Amino acid sequence: MTQIRIKDASRFLGVSDDTVRRWVDTGVLASEKDGSGRTVVDALAVARLARENAVLPADPSEIGRSARNRLVGVVTEIIADTVMAQVELQCGPHRIVSLMSSEAVRELGLEPGSVAIAVMKATNVIVETPGGKA
Repeated sequence: MTQIRIKDASRFLGVSDDTVRRWVDTGVLASEKDGSGRTVVDALAVARLARENAVLPADPSEIGRSARNRLVGVVTEIIADTVMAQVELQCGPHRIVSLMSSEAVRELGLEPGSVAIAVMKATNVIVETPGGKA
């Protein structure tokens, strides 16, 4: 599973770092230490907590583009066959589902717990990853 730092979890949840640390201390979120000794939490658990609390996080990518409908979230489910995939993101209180090629899922490195940005323009949903692997 994808592990994220406390400061990133707080940004995605729309709360302070201290709140996330309290949630770790009280068992709301499980934590581990990464290779550098920093506390990290499971990104998928953060997505579930975001869904429960319905908090809309800000876009951390700082990428400019014409599409104004951008929602940052965490991948909660991927259903894929050899050609196509259905990718579900939890973006604060919003569940976003995107259909894309299985190849795109692999190239973006998407998996449950991955942080991603849903970019919507008209009827299309484009999924990006910060620092993308495209």
